[in-house]
Amino acid sequence: MSKQTTMVIVLAFLIALAMGAGGGYWYATYWAPKEAASIPETPAKKPLFYRSPMNPEITSPVPAKDAMGMDYVPVYADEEKSGKGPAGTVKIDPVIVQDIGVRTAAAERRTLTRTIRAVGRVDYDEELLARPHPKTEGWIEKLFVDETGAKVQKDERLLSLYSPQLVATQQEYLLALRNLETLKTSPYPDIRQGAEELVQSTRERLQLLDVPEHQIRELEQTEKIQKNLHIHSPFHGVVLNIGVREGQYVTPQTEIYVLADLCQVWVYVDVYEYELPWVKVGDEAEMRVAAVPGRIFHGTVTYIYPYLEKQTRTVQLRLEFDNSDLLLKPEMFANVTIHASKQVDAVVVPEAAIVRSGAREQVFVVRGPGKFEPREVKVGVSAEGFTEILEGVKPGEKVVTSSQFLIDSESKLREATAKMREPQEEASTAPTDHQKHGKGLGKQVEDKETEAENPPSARHGHSSSVNSEQEGVKGD
Repeated sequence: MSKQTTMVIVLAFLIALAMGAGGGYWYATYWAPKEAASIPETPAKKPLFYRSPMNPEITSPVPAKDAMGMDYVPVYADEEKSGKGPAGTVKIDPVIVQDIGVRTAAAERRTLTRTIRAVGRVDYDEELLARPHPKTEGWIEKLFVDETGAKVQKDERLLSLYSPQLVATQQEYLLALRNLETLKTSPYPDIRQGAEELVQSTRERLQLLDVPEHQIRELEQTEKIQKNLHIHSPFHGVVLNIGVREGQYVTPQTEIYVLADLCQVWVYVDVYEYELPWVKVGDEAEMRVAAVPGRIFHGTVTYIYPYLEKQTRTVQLRLEFDNSDLLLKPEMFANVTIHASKQVDAVVVPEAAIVRSGAREQVFVVRGPGKFEPREVKVGVSAEGFTEILEGVKPGEKVVTSSQFLIDSESKLREATAKMREPQEEASTAPTDHQKHGKGLGKQVEDKETEAENPPSARHGHSSSVNSEQEGVKGD
């Protein structure tokens, strides 16, 4: 390529570059301002004011920080209009929501059951206690069981009692037997029947005095009057108390022994009022005692006492446990677990979501990001960390489970502020009497000014001259 050709190309490039720069400058100075003017400018979104994140009543016209170093939240016109909702509804900046640790959980439907744990006390079965008394007066001749806590077998002799009445009754019985032996061959049926009835009545008297059957048979066979009456144990058990000693005079009012059958025991437990709805007679229970490690005893709830303990505010339950191996001792303490048979299928929320204030319960329902609505609810039973909701919340709605007390305080403040503003707004929108009077007065002033500019006489004269001119024209 020749040198001349190269210079032509360079010159053409420089001319094109200069033309491009000139065209760009011309466009920027002439067309760009017109295009910019044709595009409507979007006004910048400016906050109305700034509000304290912890106290909505504290505001500032400029950005600021509260005593805790938290930035004030800007409030815009659209937010102020759209923020209206149910009374007490709170709107918090999402950053603040995260800072104060707000957590939520969804209401759901589930089946609630409860396991009640309590401390129990082992005691005697009152239906298996015996307190024998003598049926006649006399003196204790011999104590065969003279130690408290001793084990006794059924029908084992406890003591022997000398009673003059018993001796006399035995003598009468022997006479009745001899009389029957003599008169059983009598040709008169009435006489034989009377003798038999006498034997029967005297035998019954011996039985009423608690004379054992074997002693009566022995008396019939030997015809030898027994001086002492033997009192026997009614069942297998242990001696809890001995009320007499040898040689002591006793009467039918004297309690000679207290016996207990320990093959079955009662266990008393106390439950609180809120646990009472779950318990009913027949529920199964498990028990563990420190004296028998590793062993689980099984029993049932047999009775719920119909009154409350004044000091502890608890209700006592009675449970029944088998103790055929005599491992359970009265007055032992035990850990009792009651498996409630009652089941409740209901809408539930976590117990932590319930805010109890005075005579009502409420939860905070999430209505949107940073927006919480206080809602009064009707609650039922509680179990497994959940509370039954009878009214107020539907399944799927989210409720606040932590930091709700901070939200609650702001909600109450917001609700109180709204109630205070309502009468002020009504008063500002309603025209006052002096305003009405001022409007009427202004109208009167305007009418008077009009009359001053155009007095009646002037208006009347002007109309007369016009009429005369018109008449002159008509005459011409």
